[in-house]
Amino acid sequence: MSAEKHGDLRVYGLFIDGEEYEVSGTTTRKCPGDGREVATFASGSVEDTERAIAAAKRAFDDARWSKTTGAERSSVLLKLAELMKDERAGLAKIEAQEVGKPISLAFGDVDASIAMVEHSAALALTHSGEAVDNVDPDVVSMVVREPAGVIGMITPWNFPLLQLMQKLPYALAAGCTAVIKPAEITAGSTVEIARMCGKAGIPDGVVNVVTGRGSVVGETLAGSFDVDVLSFTGSTGVGASITAASAPTTKRLSMELGGKGAAVVLADADLETAADGVLFGSIFNSGECCVATTRLLVHEDIADDLLARIVRRMETVKVGHPLAEDSEIGAMIHESHLASVLGFVETAVGEGGTVVTGGHRLAEGDHAEGYFVEPTIIDGVTPESTIFQEEIFGPVLAVTRFSSNDEAVELANSVDYGLANSVWSSAVQSALSVARRIRSGSVWVNTTLENAPQMPTGGIKRSGYGREMGNAGFEEFTEPKTITVRLRPTGPVFGEGK
Repeated sequence: MSAEKHGDLRVYGLFIDGEEYEVSGTTTRKCPGDGREVATFASGSVEDTERAIAAAKRAFDDARWSKTTGAERSSVLLKLAELMKDERAGLAKIEAQEVGKPISLAFGDVDASIAMVEHSAALALTHSGEAVDNVDPDVVSMVVREPAGVIGMITPWNFPLLQLMQKLPYALAAGCTAVIKPAEITAGSTVEIARMCGKAGIPDGVVNVVTGRGSVVGETLAGSFDVDVLSFTGSTGVGASITAASAPTTKRLSMELGGKGAAVVLADADLETAADGVLFGSIFNSGECCVATTRLLVHEDIADDLLARIVRRMETVKVGHPLAEDSEIGAMIHESHLASVLGFVETAVGEGGTVVTGGHRLAEGDHAEGYFVEPTIIDGVTPESTIFQEEIFGPVLAVTRFSSNDEAVELANSVDYGLANSVWSSAVQSALSVARRIRSGSVWVNTTLENAPQMPTGGIKRSGYGREMGNAGFEEFTEPKTITVRLRPTGPVFGEGK
């Protein structure tokens, strides 16, 4: 692809208190699909991060945003959604070039992000507290939800825009201010959104972006006493480090961490439907997805038939350049991650697994300059295998057979993670029975990766805690306060006159 089609190099500074600042240190991002430079990002320091936190705290304390009405916040958020619609193509191109995902999927990310802004606008307009008036005839209590304050947001590289919009508009709808640290190599869409926030009418200081390294910017956010809530999406290991760094502040945390999702295909499943769903779940976003279907747990009576159908489909999947409209799988985020994915495949074979299809790097012709890997299926995987237990973050599906529904549930739950799983069955009783027993924040039945802004998402076990989207996602950025009013005085309790 020519440089002209890639466009000029995008240059981004820090966005603090309504202004964009250049700094001496920068990170240059190359498109993982072809190695061309597409963007440079400022490398923020501890001092830059503290300046952004101070701006967000001033903006919260003087109530320039928190004391606006729900209707006013809703109107501004709807303006932001319209600006995103106007820039839909540009945002999708940024996501495709920086992440390496197919442009078709990038457009889907943009559309889903717009929907979350619109949903947040509706919550800003309609969400309210509650009254409790049945405790005492002379007492009325109110439970009001107040904005939680300054929100630190740390977002990952695989869905830069989508993960941002699972946090930011909900926090804004609640009346909070924010300091955002995007992944240092995929920060373009985050700064673009910050620019749009100002155009939409969000006051200066309410939305701030500090790009740079997690060990600098992220740890400063975690250790700051002026950050009231920290919302993090990323690996379990980094999440544990952030938890430790934030401990002295006792701030509230919301963590969406790693996953090891399973598709549990029961003996009575519709095999065509299951094959399509398992394929989609395993290769969506090149497998760089925390809720990806990385394990196929299938009943032994139908395993060979189902596997043959999935292999036939997988071998027709188009792996190509992120900006090619017919690409279904793009490039891995960078070369070291590509090596990690292929390392998992090699380890799986060494531990007794069999590669059914794929398993290699694509490095010739149109793939020569990028970090492409074949979508891969490995059969004969045992629960003790590394590939069964550890997050791969690539288009690799591990296959394990079971003989009963009880065994299937045991296998699904025999990992450290509990983010999202799916169950496939033609009998609703069987499907729901298994789904209820699987320990994860989400379980899909006869579908997978099907979300909507109204539905909360999040994990349990080592997949984290807290929720994003839905009413629960909005409430993550609020603090409930109980106000009790006595309508008639009580008599004295102590002393003279009791």
